[in-house]
Amino acid sequence: MKSKLGGEATSPRDNQGMAENKIITRVLASVQQLDAQTWNVLLASQSTPTPFMRHEYLAAMEQSGSATPDTGWIARVITVWDGDELLAACPLYIKTHSYGEYVFDWAWARAYQQHGLPYYPKGLLAVPFTPVPGSRLLARSQALRVALVHAVQAWAAEQQLSSLHLLFGDADDLAACAAAGWMQRSTVQFHWANTPPALPAAGAPLPAGALPGSMQASNDTAMAPSRWKDFDDFLGSLNQEKRKKIRQERRKIREAGVSFKAMQGSDIGAQDWSFFYRCYERTYLEHGNPPYLTPEFFASMASAMPENWVMFIAERDGQPVASSLIAINALQSTISASKPLFFEDKQALAAINNKVAYGRYWGALERIDSLHFEACYYQPIEWCIANGFARFEGGAQGEHKMARALLPVETPSAHWVAHPAFADAIERFLQRESEGMAQYVEELQSHSPLRKA
Repeated sequence: MKSKLGGEATSPRDNQGMAENKIITRVLASVQQLDAQTWNVLLASQSTPTPFMRHEYLAAMEQSGSATPDTGWIARVITVWDGDELLAACPLYIKTHSYGEYVFDWAWARAYQQHGLPYYPKGLLAVPFTPVPGSRLLARSQALRVALVHAVQAWAAEQQLSSLHLLFGDADDLAACAAAGWMQRSTVQFHWANTPPALPAAGAPLPAGALPGSMQASNDTAMAPSRWKDFDDFLGSLNQEKRKKIRQERRKIREAGVSFKAMQGSDIGAQDWSFFYRCYERTYLEHGNPPYLTPEFFASMASAMPENWVMFIAERDGQPVASSLIAINALQSTISASKPLFFEDKQALAAINNKVAYGRYWGALERIDSLHFEACYYQPIEWCIANGFARFEGGAQGEHKMARALLPVETPSAHWVAHPAFADAIERFLQRESEGMAQYVEELQSHSPLRKA
């Protein structure tokens, strides 16, 4: 491996089960240097593919000026090859700050500074501004995934990065990082499931990155869980207090004269995208920050990935007043008609049959009581029920989501720290944090919105 602009290295050794041949590691300056079809096919074969790891999504982050060196995101792609065959790949960003990540390490950066050491630049294996769990280390086998982790770590050490952080990875990613000795960390998100849920007993650990109990995705479509018939059927699963609260909030929206329309894919017009961005930008500015994403990013989504988006627009007196945008895993679009045999892969079939929606963005031009809850939770949940989606992931943070039946889910990350003394200190910190996280999850479970059996 050579300069920060890229390069390659060869490794002839057997790496945890790989055949002994020359494996080449290439570091690219952009995902745009790879063929989109090749990347997307590799992505779709992973255990937990999402639209946010699509070639089009990552390329749009760069092309739109959203995640660029000017905004503190220097893109690299670590790839592993056997000749001309791509075996494994992952996006990596050299970061000069910790904004837009949603797994917080500001305290680590301050500790470095207090000891006269630079924490930045660091390396991030994640999707910019997108705290959605899913596959990060794309590989044809677990052995190759472990090899990819070792290649990333070797490159980071050569480039003198302080640390590496894989955020919101899936179980395969975490296992590969653990095999390389990386430290593990968990945060909590809140997800809704389109099936009668069952929380584990208080104190029982939640599966990392997965919904508990009957919310687990099944590879056996014949054993697929039953779905809610409609929104009222779903409300029947909640305790009386939460049912009453949700009905009151929805009634306030109706009494305010607000109605919603939902549009998907190519039905979302240029005028709709433009209005959405006005709302999105205004909400950020009202909180004193410019928006992370540019109008050009959403224009790219409209042209390159329209099938992955559903937009809700709120209207009052015939005028639009607010909008929310969710993503959906329309994974069929990652494969061309020239690859029909791909659908024999059971993992891909399971991902397609277990449709997932992701809460992403929202904004409003008017302040209307309960509008945020309606636009960001109740409209998407109602849409998911009507369209047979198995899960709605509500995004980062937000304990208020539990009152809307979005239940706690642990989301994992993995971390490598180059400085031995700091690595030891951070490992001890994470052990204490893990204990606190277990107590936090137990407390959340004790406030379940679900009706007791």
